[in-house]
Amino acid sequence: MGGLLAQGIPVDFGIISDDAGQFNVFDHALCWIHAERVINRLIPMNDGQKAAVASVRSEVWGIYADLKAYKLNPTDDQAKTIKQRFQTLVSERTCYATLNQALKRMGKNQHELLRVLDKPYLPLHNNLSESDIRDYVKKRKISGSTRSDAGRRARDTFASLKKLAENTVSHSGRI
Repeated sequence: MGGLLAQGIPVDFGIISDDAGQFNVFDHALCWIHAERVINRLIPMNDGQKAAVASVRSEVWGIYADLKAYKLNPTDDQAKTIKQRFQTLVSERTCYATLNQALKRMGKNQHELLRVLDKPYLPLHNNLSESDIRDYVKKRKISGSTRSDAGRRARDTFASLKKLAENTVSHSGRI
């Protein structure tokens, strides 16, 4: 962070996060996939709640599709329509109180969720970044981390080599 501040922050620099507070720095946007997960994890108890969750999820993904299209060819009219559609969604009151709370939270995060309307070059999600560290996080959860600097260096080296090999295979079909 010090290097960025000393050398100047690029105008297209942005942080996309899952709403964890430590990432709310610089030009912050929220990951749409993480925002939808809150709704997807709900456990509806009756048909009315199931229908409400399905309807909201459908609208969330509809807005997401509109945002993807907007990124390709942004217009003021599109931005206005997307904002209105988002505000209608988060203002909705359903028969499911927990879903209503999730919508309210999304509404409070409107600026970060719709940041791409101001800066279309920002991604809508951070799943690529998360997949890069997924192996490391799983290993850390299992082993509790390393015991020495040498262990940390060995872990980091092997993780880098593994990722390099995976990328080589995925791009060329072979090593």
